[in-house]
Amino acid sequence: MITSISLIITFIGRKCAQQFKMSAQKQQQYSFSQRLLTWFDEHGRKDLPWQQNKTPYRVWVSEIMLQQTQVVTVISYYLRFMQKFPSVVDLANADQDEVLHLWTGLGYYARARNLHKTAKTVRDDFAGEFPTNMSDMISLPGIGRSTAAAILSIANNQDEVILDGNVKRVLGRYYAVEGWPGNKKVEDEMWLLAQNLRPESRHGDYTQAIMDLGATLCTRSKPSCEQCPVMSECLAYAQGRQSELPHKKPKKQIPTKSTIMLVPFYQGSILLEKRPASGIWGGLYGMIESSENDLDSTILALVGKEPESTHALEAFTHTFSHFHLHISPILIQLDAPLQQVNEGERMWYNLQQPSNVGLAAPSVKILKQITHYL
Repeated sequence: MITSISLIITFIGRKCAQQFKMSAQKQQQYSFSQRLLTWFDEHGRKDLPWQQNKTPYRVWVSEIMLQQTQVVTVISYYLRFMQKFPSVVDLANADQDEVLHLWTGLGYYARARNLHKTAKTVRDDFAGEFPTNMSDMISLPGIGRSTAAAILSIANNQDEVILDGNVKRVLGRYYAVEGWPGNKKVEDEMWLLAQNLRPESRHGDYTQAIMDLGATLCTRSKPSCEQCPVMSECLAYAQGRQSELPHKKPKKQIPTKSTIMLVPFYQGSILLEKRPASGIWGGLYGMIESSENDLDSTILALVGKEPESTHALEAFTHTFSHFHLHISPILIQLDAPLQQVNEGERMWYNLQQPSNVGLAAPSVKILKQITHYL
């Protein structure tokens, strides 16, 4: 009898502990989301171009552009893009060169290629309307879980949470999460934390609010903790670890590679070559490349004879996420146009009347050098 009573008391105790824990989690969820939404109502950003007339298409384009790129840079590109392609079908029907041309300068050009592919898929497989469920959304090129959630929550007010760089920083500090957020185990933990904090309504506003918090107050360096609506519950603030958290990616040595970029010039135009669809600067027009060892043979094969004159332009280094590329441009002045230029792969680019094609950042830099030199 005593044993039975003890078991009953133990069971009741565990049940109460579970309910208390659930109640505490619910209270924390309510406290975080409500404080954040109250702050957003007063201080959040609401006048950005993609926050007006919210549609899945407009939100999607902004989310892709904002990957690896700051808001202040994106605004002008976004406005031009929307003016040229006001709908997903307009984008799908455009030529890739036209899309890449409008993207020139934003970098990470795989985003633009995937944007074009996705537009075609939405046009052809979804009758021109973005899907409204997560599985279909993440099946589209270039759309991962966080981007899909942003589109669904902001445009449709669906109950989805995001985990972009800003949110990882907020959660990493709020919960004092140990480890680099890019680690799969740490990221999985953050997904659970993000889901636990989500509100019961106003999902779109909450998504925008937590992004704004990371972008404006909980910044990488010198966060404005005293203005943060959830400062009183932030573990990083309590522990004085704001500058330490979230942990940075473990450093590794970045290799340096070298290339020579040839710039044939004739009567105000230079010869450009279209790069393969995949890989670095895929689908963009750029300079014909050569190694130092193959330079003479490459020039001879290109020009067909000894060129009239060559001039070494200023060398520079372009940095990718995984290596540095040292670029040495060489201007080749021709006394006659090259024969048999395949217009599908190469084109004469008039410096005075530029074509609407996508150019990689180093190509743009070399073009400016040529204009100054000539």
